[in-house]
Amino acid sequence: MSNATPGAPPTRKSFEAEPKAGLPAPSAPSAPAGRSALTRQRRRAAWLFLLPMLLVLALVAAWPLFQSIQFSFTNARLSDLEGAQFVGFANYYEWVDYGGGEGEAFGLLADPIWWQAVWNTVRYAIISVSIETVLGLIFALVLNAEFKGRALVRAAVLIPWAIPTIVSAKMWAWMMNDQFGILNDMLVKLGLISAPIAWTASPDTAMIAVIIVDVWKTAPFMALLILAGLQMVPGDVYEAAKIDGVNPVKVFFKVTLPLIRPAILVAVIFRALDALRVFDLIYVLTPNNPQTKTMSVYAQENLFQFDNFAQGSAASTMLFLVIAMITLLYIKTARLNLAGGQ
Repeated sequence: MSNATPGAPPTRKSFEAEPKAGLPAPSAPSAPAGRSALTRQRRRAAWLFLLPMLLVLALVAAWPLFQSIQFSFTNARLSDLEGAQFVGFANYYEWVDYGGGEGEAFGLLADPIWWQAVWNTVRYAIISVSIETVLGLIFALVLNAEFKGRALVRAAVLIPWAIPTIVSAKMWAWMMNDQFGILNDMLVKLGLISAPIAWTASPDTAMIAVIIVDVWKTAPFMALLILAGLQMVPGDVYEAAKIDGVNPVKVFFKVTLPLIRPAILVAVIFRALDALRVFDLIYVLTPNNPQTKTMSVYAQENLFQFDNFAQGSAASTMLFLVIAMITLLYIKTARLNLAGGQ
């Protein structure tokens, strides 16, 4: 029944409220039929654009990774890859029982040199990435400020990152030489050391030398990524804080840092992945040094130098698993932090 007053002329609202007899009630408007077709078309176009990249990744990454995992379960030798036979998990861990309660463990997970390489890699990654993140943030804050010649300073800061790693390693190896290196000469003249130090040869300073070179080269990369995040922060936020008289330190921790946290997280994960698989810097700067041997160097030695292709493949597989687990854990933790979780 209509709520219209008796005797009053019917209104448009009363006609809409009471549908005509014999006619179905009006239904809610459905989405345009062309919208779903347009969505499917866009998805097909996206996959077509991604297909070349996926094919390249399958050829240069997925297939070699599959081959490496496959060889890790065989007794393959570099001189006879075709004659490899399946041995199960023997390359990872195998216990040989000599009888009488005596035995010996073999394989990658029983090799103390491998665990030393794992520790070296993790220590190198944590220390170098932490220092580079702090320095990169400082550099980015300086480069984001307005001053004369800022463009020239930005270009100069990126020079170490643009230099190839091999060139950087050889250059620093000469600078750190204990006989004619400029670094020792400067430190002796300043009175900081009493005698030249063999930075890359001494077990006590080899890792320090590697970290110094890596920080010098890669801190500009971190600064570049963080600077991109700073450029996205609206200037109105700082103007409002300045008008309210908020302390600049408080503005940094309460405004700037939360806004650029996604950029910092991206920079850290990119740099951490690169640090965990470091090879060229260690191989050139400190060759054959057990104090700096990383997982990648260990895998390369077994693959091509020691003719132990199977165990080298197992080391490469373990390196992949370690990086994958750390990446997934980091992404999960970062998502919780971004969402405000504990």
